[in-house]
Amino acid sequence: MTDRAIEARALTKRYGDTTAIERIDLAVPSGSVYGFLGPNGAGKTTTMRMLTTLVEPTSGTATVAGVEVTDRASVVPNIGYLPEEPPLHAELTAREQLRYIAGLRDIPDPRAEQRITDLLERFSLGDDADRRISTYSKGMKQKTGIIQAMLHDPDVLFLDEPTSGLDPRAARTVRDTIADLTAGDATVFLSTHILPVVDDLADTVGVLYDGSLVTEGPPDALKQRAEAGDERTLEDVFLTVTGGIDGAA
Repeated sequence: MTDRAIEARALTKRYGDTTAIERIDLAVPSGSVYGFLGPNGAGKTTTMRMLTTLVEPTSGTATVAGVEVTDRASVVPNIGYLPEEPPLHAELTAREQLRYIAGLRDIPDPRAEQRITDLLERFSLGDDADRRISTYSKGMKQKTGIIQAMLHDPDVLFLDEPTSGLDPRAARTVRDTIADLTAGDATVFLSTHILPVVDDLADTVGVLYDGSLVTEGPPDALKQRAEAGDERTLEDVFLTVTGGIDGAA
């Protein structure tokens, strides 16, 4: 790992005549949480897919864990990614799914079994670990997807709406887990509609609008960019810089 877990310069993605992402710059320090906000359709998922090597940039450069994202084979072992819809095999049990992922990640069996057991218990899935995923609720599938993404202790973890479908207790577990990961020097790139989560956890917040990064900074600094005497929330900042589009991140 370098001092910057994620770095991008003029990162751009076009689909024909449509520009999804326009020359964004990022510099995310190792061991930090970066909150990535934006209205629906702003380009958040496209950005995350470029940074996780799933989509090739049209132009610009990016490194993750010190490796160019064009070098997929070298980047993938260092990252975990939870997309908005976790990629799970419905016919498997959660334990089988996680053992399968452990095999793909070349995690030695004894370590894999202990890691799987510990994480299943942490996310309150221990009693249901041997049920088929097809019988799981949305929240249970989400928790399985989170475990899957962090199973190999990645240096950089990308989370797209990690608390979607979770009850308050499970959402608190996710928040605590993110805090624990960064305390251990991992880096979390977090996209969520739940602004209090970002306000509570993020060291830096970036707001994407219409494919461009329109503001960036620590949450408190962003909230202080107001006229004297105003008390602002992160939601106020978001609505101001995006013109109130969608009213959500």
